[in-house]
Amino acid sequence: MRKIAIAAVSALALLAAAPPPAAHAASGTWDQVEGNWNQFAGKVKQRWGKLTEDDVTVINGKRQELVGKIQERYGIAKTEAEKQVDEWEKTQAVR
Repeated sequence: MRKIAIAAVSALALLAAAPPPAAHAASGTWDQVEGNWNQFAGKVKQRWGKLTEDDVTVINGKRQELVGKIQERYGIAKTEAEKQVDEWEKTQAVR
C-alpha cells in the first residue's frame, strides 16, 4: 500500500513540474490566424496542399481541427502534425 502511495505522489509531482500545454496559445499568433481565417486559409492550403476546400471550411480557424485534418490527409501522428502547425504558426507572426 505504501508503494502505491509513493508512486501516486511521484506521478503528481511529475505532472506539476511539466510545462503547461499549448504554449502556442500564449503567443497570440493563433488568435490572429483564427480571427482572419479567410486571409490565412490560402496560406494553409499552400503549405498543406492535400487539404481540400471543404477541409479548410471545416477547420474555420480552429487549430485542433487543422491538426486533425493534417493527420488525416498526410497519415502522420498527431505530434508530427502539431509540430508542423507550430512551425508554420511561427512564420505567420506579425513582425
